[in-house]
Amino acid sequence: MHTIDSWRGVAATSGRADRPAAEAGVRRAYTAAGLAEPAHILWADSPVAGVAAVRALERPGRSVRETVRTRPWAAERERRYTELGAEGWNELWNATGGQLWDSTRALAERIRVGVIEDILGPFEAGADDDTGDARRARTAAEREIRGVLLDAVLGQHDAPWLAAFDGAESLAGLAQVARSAGWWWPFEHAVVLCERPLHLERDEAGRLHSGEGPALAFPDGFALYSWSGMPVPAGFLSELSTLTPQRIREEENAELRRVMLEYFGYDRYLAESAAEPVHRDETGILWRIPLPDDEDVVMVEVVNSTAEPDGSFKTYWLRVPPSTRTAKQGVAWTFELDAASYEPLRQT
Repeated sequence: MHTIDSWRGVAATSGRADRPAAEAGVRRAYTAAGLAEPAHILWADSPVAGVAAVRALERPGRSVRETVRTRPWAAERERRYTELGAEGWNELWNATGGQLWDSTRALAERIRVGVIEDILGPFEAGADDDTGDARRARTAAEREIRGVLLDAVLGQHDAPWLAAFDGAESLAGLAQVARSAGWWWPFEHAVVLCERPLHLERDEAGRLHSGEGPALAFPDGFALYSWSGMPVPAGFLSELSTLTPQRIREEENAELRRVMLEYFGYDRYLAESAAEPVHRDETGILWRIPLPDDEDVVMVEVVNSTAEPDGSFKTYWLRVPPSTRTAKQGVAWTFELDAASYEPLRQT
């Protein structure tokens, strides 16, 4: 398997960790860094449990993350850069880690935010406990938890860098842990290792996405719910199958309302709302959906000029900017043209 495909698989792996392999990788990483092997290795069922375990450690010694990960990481990058030059390094990165970077980094940050919310609860402005003292206390607690999270080695979610450094002997221990487990915290005398998620669902863009349940779930029940990368409440998804246009209009959260519209279908919403078109011409029909406290949703309805095998003609709905005033302007926008420049010989 090609290196990038292998590491793409590592980043997306779900299922129980290979604990013996992960622990052997930890010892190998410590030895490579010139450190004594840790006296204790503890396991946690999720990053939430991992944070709790780290905070509960008694005399773990100092964090050795810099020694185990950062220094050998930087040394290997410098070696590759010196060997390949700036252009060669860029080519290597673009062919390996650069392909995984955005989606994996976004996933790691989403997990960090989810851990903080799981421990402290979601912050809601205007809640009864939203006082100055409460805000300061929460900010301090959040800062402390985020500090613990940022001190973690990301295991499988370090895949982008490990893909670029594939085969480096100095990083072999780190790579072994990444292939075997999730996040982990290295200290002088103890290590906390996390299980991988048991379940992971993403869309084609690599964003967390599920319309039926958690998009990410760990063995202890810590889970993230998401639609096209946007966090949603756990109970929100169960409501999608019973949506009505009225319920969509009544939703106060503009982002959740957009998810509802996407799930419900813009064409269905228009039909069941008895909406009226605002413009029509030879290219199609322009529809506008006014939404409270949000920008209008504007769609162009177009009909494919090529018949389907059964003789029917498929209808498409194109989302266009709210400033669109004519159907032709909207269709032209999808081709990165203005209306005056859009003169197709044949529409398909």
